[in-house]
Amino acid sequence: MQDVLSMLATLRRPRLLIRTARLGAEAYRRDSHLQRLLGYGTVPRSAPALMRLMELEAEENDRRHTGDAGYSLARHIDLLIAMMGEAQILRAAPPLAIVT
Repeated sequence: MQDVLSMLATLRRPRLLIRTARLGAEAYRRDSHLQRLLGYGTVPRSAPALMRLMELEAEENDRRHTGDAGYSLARHIDLLIAMMGEAQILRAAPPLAIVT
C-alpha cells in the first residue's frame, strides 16, 4: 500500500488549479481550514486529515469531469490548498522513532 504522500504525488490535476492552490497554500491555517472543510470538532492529525481531504477532492474532481452542476471551483481549490498544507506539515514532521 502506498503511503499518503506517495498517493498525493501521483495526482494529476490541471496546471491552473495547482498553481492557484500553491499560492493559497502559503496562507494555509490548519485549524480554520480543516474545520471548514471537514466539519467542526477535534481537528485530526495530518495523515488522517490528508486522506480525508484526498477523498473529498476526488469527489469534487469527479464532479468537474462530469460537468455536474454541484461542482464548486472555490471548494475544489480550497481542498487542494488544504491538501498541500497538510502535506507540508507531514514532510516537516520528524520521523517516528521505532521502539523495540
